[in-house]
Amino acid sequence: MNPTTAISFCLFSLNPKGITMKGGKSKGKADNKLGVKKSVPQTKKEKNAAKDPNKPKRPASAFFVFMEDFRKQYKEKHPGNKSVAAVGKAGGDKWKHLTDAEKAPYIAKAEKRKAEYEKNMDAYNRKQAGEADEDEESDKSKSEVDEEDGSDEEDEDDD
Repeated sequence: MNPTTAISFCLFSLNPKGITMKGGKSKGKADNKLGVKKSVPQTKKEKNAAKDPNKPKRPASAFFVFMEDFRKQYKEKHPGNKSVAAVGKAGGDKWKHLTDAEKAPYIAKAEKRKAEYEKNMDAYNRKQAGEADEDEESDKSKSEVDEEDGSDEEDEDDD
């Protein structure tokens, strides 16, 4: 037996339906021995529908505050460049080479925006909690009204 015959013998097997290659893809049903269900990922529309439009947006980091200024400067120097990637790459390189003293104003702006965001989030969360409390109170008042109506009817039956 030559080496190629031995290799061919290992790759093929004989079954009642004919010769099949081992390790090849089957054309029949997939074998679900594990029985693991894959979770269906949500579409973008479903994810966006769940978001509250009144919720405050997260603040930009110091780098993104820097990029706001850098984009303006870069467009003035390179008016013909329309590549977003080129602007981002140039901005990233410049940010890496800035000293801490040069980054300080951007960090200060970012911290100011973060403080404002936290204040807005506290107000938003209080408003959300207030709406939840109102819903619970309205449910209680409905049940209390129902109980009072029921007790009045019982008193009338006793007379």
